[in-house]
Amino acid sequence: MPLTVSFRSSGDVLADRRYEYASAAFDERDFEAAADLARQVLELAPDFAPAQALLGRSAAELNLHDEAIEALKRALELEPDDVLGVRVDLARLGALPQDEAITDAYVRALFDDYAPKFDRHLTKSLAYRGPELIADALRRACSKSIRDCRFGLTLDLGCGTGLMGQALDGLCASLIGADLSPRMLEKAEKTKLYDALHEAELVSFLKGRSDGEADLVVAADVFVYMAALDETFRETKRVLKREGLFAFTVQAHEGDGFVLGDDARYAHGESYLRKLAEENGLTVVILERVSTREDRGVPVPGFLAVMQR
Repeated sequence: MPLTVSFRSSGDVLADRRYEYASAAFDERDFEAAADLARQVLELAPDFAPAQALLGRSAAELNLHDEAIEALKRALELEPDDVLGVRVDLARLGALPQDEAITDAYVRALFDDYAPKFDRHLTKSLAYRGPELIADALRRACSKSIRDCRFGLTLDLGCGTGLMGQALDGLCASLIGADLSPRMLEKAEKTKLYDALHEAELVSFLKGRSDGEADLVVAADVFVYMAALDETFRETKRVLKREGLFAFTVQAHEGDGFVLGDDARYAHGESYLRKLAEENGLTVVILERVSTREDRGVPVPGFLAVMQR
């Protein structure tokens, strides 16, 4: 789903009131009323980006393709950082390449807004269990290799509130996390499990690390916000020690490459993951179908992988 930002004013009291009505109509799936009210808002406040985004999304639901694209593009012009996430909508409408749909600014805004309710919503409402599945897969991978399931320096990519750190508690001599969202990092800090936390995009974070320094790199449900993973694999391989492990989850795509799903997340194909492993000299230890979460009570298909340098 697109990002729902906290309320902000257009600068016009009447426009604000109509925008609230438009948002309520959209939430109730009365897209015709939502579009009409959004148009009224824009007559009063034409540069109010949230109303342009709402008009675009409502028009898209009504199959008013040209109006939808025009409104969404205007929203993006008004807010180029795209904290409203309209690039996702434009990509769905074929007006933007799929690999350009999700920006760092959008992810940061999404999770800053999500942080206060993240753990409860993810684990209770969505039955999320990605970190537990990764921790179990690491134990199985170590058992296959007849090695102790304990690690030195571990890098947690997209660490969020620290759920992955909690699943690895006691298994790592040193744990360092990176995430785009400062509010999520505040939550992770409170776990007292991390030796250091960095506000950073994960490829940039990896590029700042030393060659061959890590025993383990983990990424729990992080790649759903990334299209191509080539650079991530390359940098992960570089920072791993010999026989170091790379464990992650993705949403599943039955074809090759990646696709942007209706849930505004990327899904990756098994053949694509295997190709990246081969190109980067990583041995696939485990690559299996799992579901890390539910969507409206239905398991979301995914892959769980453990690869070794």
